[in-house]
Amino acid sequence: MHIPDNFIPLWQSAIYWVIALIFIALALRWARNELDDEKVPLIAVLAAGIFAIQAFNLPVGMGTTGHLVGGALAAIVLGSPYAAVFVLTLVLLVQAVVFGDGGITTMGANIINMGVIGGFVGFYSYQGILKYAKNPYLSAGIAAWLACFIPALAASVEMALAGTYPLVEGMIAMGVYHAAIGVIEAVITAGAIYLIASARPELMQSSLGATA
Repeated sequence: MHIPDNFIPLWQSAIYWVIALIFIALALRWARNELDDEKVPLIAVLAAGIFAIQAFNLPVGMGTTGHLVGGALAAIVLGSPYAAVFVLTLVLLVQAVVFGDGGITTMGANIINMGVIGGFVGFYSYQGILKYAKNPYLSAGIAAWLACFIPALAASVEMALAGTYPLVEGMIAMGVYHAAIGVIEAVITAGAIYLIASARPELMQSSLGATA
């Protein structure tokens, strides 16, 4: 799902960067207001875990890959979609600058897809599903699947707008792969939240019940 350099024209990449920077600023405000001595180590663990799960890439074709995202996990555990933007921005920055995974010019688009869309879809779909399912782990799993699938479709639309590949073929390729990958992400997310809630329930009390 990491869009490389040259897959999107610079003028389009600039638009995505502007949008991403707005959300990054909001995420930094969240960090200033919400981060404390207990959450900082948790963010470090989440960032390292998300970095690791994103390292397993499957070739989708047409020059891009499919992988787990982790946006829903960060948003649900930390109790805010802006937490996902914060964590994913850190992860994507290290991946692009140090490891060359994903482009620098296209990083704005990647942050929007995985951090913003993944975080907001994951967090708010979790909240909505939880009201009816009454099971935080099932709700987290479904939310994580959506937060993997929908950003993949967004990436395919962006690359279609860029003329990189056709819209329908791109959405089918990205959608099918990430629909399958999303099942793995659902299991990992639900399991991780269960383990964190079991080991440190005080960290998850507000997160599992967050509404904004």
